[in-house]
Amino acid sequence: MRQIVLERPGCLVERRVSAPRREPGMVLVRVRRVGICGSDFHAYAGRQPAYTFPRVLGHELAGEVLEVPEESPGLRPGDRCAIEPYVSCGVCRPCRLGRYNCCQDLKLYGLHIDGGMQPLLNVPPHLIHPSATLSYDQLALVETLGIGAHAVSRAQLQPGESTLVVGAGPIGLAVAQFAVAVGAHVQVVERNPVRLEFARRLGLNASERLDEQLFDAVFDATGSAEMMARSLELVAPAGRLVFVGLCPGTVTLNDPLFHKREITLYASRNSAGQFPRVIQLMEQGKLDTSSWITHRLKLTEVPVRMPALLGRPELIKAVVEIEDSDLEV
Repeated sequence: MRQIVLERPGCLVERRVSAPRREPGMVLVRVRRVGICGSDFHAYAGRQPAYTFPRVLGHELAGEVLEVPEESPGLRPGDRCAIEPYVSCGVCRPCRLGRYNCCQDLKLYGLHIDGGMQPLLNVPPHLIHPSATLSYDQLALVETLGIGAHAVSRAQLQPGESTLVVGAGPIGLAVAQFAVAVGAHVQVVERNPVRLEFARRLGLNASERLDEQLFDAVFDATGSAEMMARSLELVAPAGRLVFVGLCPGTVTLNDPLFHKREITLYASRNSAGQFPRVIQLMEQGKLDTSSWITHRLKLTEVPVRMPALLGRPELIKAVVEIEDSDLEV
């Protein structure tokens, strides 16, 4: 079968390997959709320190259950599912606290262990989240939405609070939608005119620049050290700042301002326990992602087309469609 491997930054290749069998205690999944994350683009560009190489990419995953172990009630062959990519140890202090998203030995499919840019994948049963009604396209976006849901949960956002989301990429859009669901007054700021207009079409209050307004909660989804530092200036006294985007370097904050306003700073990493909630909201029609996918790729096209998408202003979300022919050796 085919795999797409990031051998090192700047080098994507196709590799042929034998199709795996189901491993003991694991679910064998037929991968159908793979969302390309901003972190995948950063890894290709050499700006994402979390990845190890060589690596089969793909952590935003949707697939079909093929084979299940006997001790997996609730999972059946043929189930469509979202695949949670976080493999945690279960015994370290964060895991015991229920915060397995920041496990001390956390490994992610597509970052630290081979991911879903291949037709078949063995996955632990507890990471399989089935849905009888959602499409593969919808299920491939669950991980992205879960990151937004987790960020809003971290901030303990309350109805009526003034909220700013900096950046209208997929993560920023996910944050904004969950902040709106809480009942907060949400504003989005985005410099890219295509993404700005896209956010407006989703019904969000979005603008290219801000007045001198301060906000109870600010979510920075840019991953830019400069913007993350500037976001601090937009937080009201006694407010909260949440870093959702990941910067590979150092962020320098204005300490006198930080102390004067007694700002609470949160990091928000991955998505802890949000997959069932996200899937339920999507099944209820409360989260509409029908317009999010702006680019589609075949698996064989990834080595050429994925680098070409890097930095494209019209990109919202690119998804790889894995076909039956990709199983051929």
